[in-house]
Amino acid sequence: MTADERPNPEERPTLTQKERMKLQRVAMPEQDAAARAVNFGEVNLGLTEELAILEAERCLMCPKPYCIDGCPVRVNIPNFIKLLREGDIKGAAASLSDDNALPCVTGRVCPQESQCEKACLRAKTGQSVAIGYLERYVADWANRHADEIARSPAARTGKSVGIVGSGPAGLTAAGELAKKGHDVTIFEAFHAPGGVLIYGIPEFRLPKDIVKSEVDRLVDAGVKIEANAIIGKTYTLPELRDRFDAVFIAVGAGLPVFMNVPGENYKGVYSANEYLTRVNLMGAWLQDADTPVLHGQRVVVVGGGNVAMDAVRTARRLGAESATIVYRRSRDELPARAEEVHHAEGEGVIFEYLAAPTEVIGDEDRWVTGVRCIRMELGEPDDSGRRRPEPIEGSEFEIPCDMLVVAIGTRSNPLLTQTAPDLEVSKWGYIVTDDHGMTSMPGVFAGGDIVRGAATVILAMGDGKTAAASIDSYLNGVWPPVVEEPPAPAEHKARAKPAPAATVTART
Repeated sequence: MTADERPNPEERPTLTQKERMKLQRVAMPEQDAAARAVNFGEVNLGLTEELAILEAERCLMCPKPYCIDGCPVRVNIPNFIKLLREGDIKGAAASLSDDNALPCVTGRVCPQESQCEKACLRAKTGQSVAIGYLERYVADWANRHADEIARSPAARTGKSVGIVGSGPAGLTAAGELAKKGHDVTIFEAFHAPGGVLIYGIPEFRLPKDIVKSEVDRLVDAGVKIEANAIIGKTYTLPELRDRFDAVFIAVGAGLPVFMNVPGENYKGVYSANEYLTRVNLMGAWLQDADTPVLHGQRVVVVGGGNVAMDAVRTARRLGAESATIVYRRSRDELPARAEEVHHAEGEGVIFEYLAAPTEVIGDEDRWVTGVRCIRMELGEPDDSGRRRPEPIEGSEFEIPCDMLVVAIGTRSNPLLTQTAPDLEVSKWGYIVTDDHGMTSMPGVFAGGDIVRGAATVILAMGDGKTAAASIDSYLNGVWPPVVEEPPAPAEHKARAKPAPAATVTART
């Protein structure tokens, strides 16, 4: 639908709140399960404009927008949705990009169902507004029409910031600081920027050209990126501190955790980090790839999070006849997104619940031939609040496999911290910060997984946005920063077309 064909919002019938409540949540178009199980094309295909505007009509424009409180980066959700349903997609895109440095990414991989959508008033009595679907639609539109929403460069401040890591926290901080007029340089250990977005999340969930376009937008805004720069080896943290007015550490927590069971060092055993990095960043799924990866026919993945789902679904696409998840709790406790589990089940992934590996089995050449497991039952809740899995004596069984992927978590990598003796770390190796994100080294800030431990993309982005505000205060000589309870963001009046009074029942 072109701009000329798009109906005038004043000509569309105005819905009452009761009529809005009757509208059913739209479904996300997606690839057929059998077809997508053997290709790396994106599973979710995105909403059409008609579906997006229909879904936007379901928003009640609550006087108290709880959805904003549920968003770690505090996107003004009601405002961009209102602009969308009025047909002002350009205004919606501008509003969204003002609040979110990576909207194309979060529209695809953010767990909205446990954050903004969980807080949506409509979720109390039915299905929430599909905020994630709408975010993706608007962000993709903005990506296709980038030249229509070009921004004027900010006045330069003369201050410089070095950012270590180009994952979601680092990219978000870079975008926020560039908007403030600071000179920003990102240092990335790999040859391509994006961090976990580029090496950890598969193409079928987050296409690499989407990540590249988000990075390119930051580069166009003046952010510089130095690849193949390992802080702790290429440069030390003290060297960066001498070079920049402030430094933000956002290296994530990428050191894999293993099970510590016999046979775990056999050939054919991968950490999820290595397996996904070989496939996603190194392109090992391509026929002429320089970096190889095993194409197991019977693959077992241990774990129940999103990384485990990414690994097992990747194995299916690489030709595995059987791809099995082994998870020590029940389906109700799976930490992975419900959508990812649903997609995996549709693609033929086998789920072996209430089971835990006790030994990896191999042949005389030390190649994996299977994994021995024990049945579990759920006992009392542990520190996480979930019921603790306990082994059932005498319930051992074996699962034949020729490849095993361990996806049970990650922890901090000490490479950077070991070269910065003045940097305080916890007993687990995570960087300690104060309430404003500053570390024990003045002018050095940190956020994301290297502070909080392995978490989600959106939480890392929230840390990046918060740190950027603190760094800006620090560079402006306002320290400690004045922290106020953030109000609900005001309407995007500069770009918003005023709606007819009769169509607005409540304002944000």
